[in-house]
Amino acid sequence: GKIDHVLRRQSDRNQLTHTNCLLKYKHMRRKAVHLDPEVGRILISEPFLLDSYFKRAVILLGEHSEEGTVGFILNKPTDMHLNDALEDFPPFDAPLYFGGPVQTDTIHFLHTLGQKLEGSKEILPGIFWGGDLEMLKLLIDTHQVTKNDIRFFAGYSGWEPQQLTEELKGHTWLISNCQKDFAFSEHPEELWGEVLKTMGSQYAILANFPDDPSLN
Repeated sequence: GKIDHVLRRQSDRNQLTHTNCLLKYKHMRRKAVHLDPEVGRILISEPFLLDSYFKRAVILLGEHSEEGTVGFILNKPTDMHLNDALEDFPPFDAPLYFGGPVQTDTIHFLHTLGQKLEGSKEILPGIFWGGDLEMLKLLIDTHQVTKNDIRFFAGYSGWEPQQLTEELKGHTWLISNCQKDFAFSEHPEELWGEVLKTMGSQYAILANFPDDPSLN
């Protein structure tokens, strides 16, 4: 009937939109300059990656070696706060982010405290990972840390040796250099698109791709 005809036409248009998006994207990929993964760089999920954990994710790499890779998703805040997850911790009004699907019962943190926090690892100029937890509690308790200085993550994103290399061959990720404000973005829901816009005009186009081109 008439309704079926309209629905078929809409389906055809959706399929065409999806195909056009894919063709544009594949063409752009062929022309793009590709960086290698290394500590301090970010992984940006490809626009058509629909994995529930990594859809439109921006991941800062804290470790990358022959033994594997560790990173933290920068743009997936949860509904929880730090004190919801850690009982033995001073009151601290900081949101808890989803760092990745590995060991989600562990808490990790990125910060700008530098040498004030012993045992931390600098992964970018001015951006540090981890450090002495008891010392961090003391710094928070004595009001030497604000929530703008630190970001907490439940779990992390991890890859076995060569696993990330294989995913890169399969066009799962784009790689870019990280800017300091990416790690502490005040608008994480916009970060995926904002990062793409900093990577050049050929990537900026991707920032406007619909979540699901078939619905466009």
